[in-house]
Amino acid sequence: MKAIAILVLVVLAVVQLAMVARGAITCGQVDANLAPCVSFLTQGGEPGAACCSGVKTLNGNAQSSDDRKTACNCVKAAVNRYPNLKDDAAQSLPSKCGISVNVPISRTVNCDTIS
Repeated sequence: MKAIAILVLVVLAVVQLAMVARGAITCGQVDANLAPCVSFLTQGGEPGAACCSGVKTLNGNAQSSDDRKTACNCVKAAVNRYPNLKDDAAQSLPSKCGISVNVPISRTVNCDTIS
């Protein structure tokens, strides 16, 4: 009986660690997801399939409020590295990819207001 209780605790601990590790979004992930969008964001036109896939992945990974705030700050830092980024392209990207995003792609957004 004691061995079963210990086994249950170990399994719960492993599940908890897996959930924590999976839930944390990083700027590296954000950069990788948005990298295929750079040409669209700086030159306009139509976003490619890889760009839209990255935006969808980023949106799907930013589920918790903390993840959305982190992703927002990462996106803001990423877009500010490109002074020639077209704000209208950034604002139109989600609709051009056919999705509604929970993290804005903007250089001026106040990420503290993201919930």
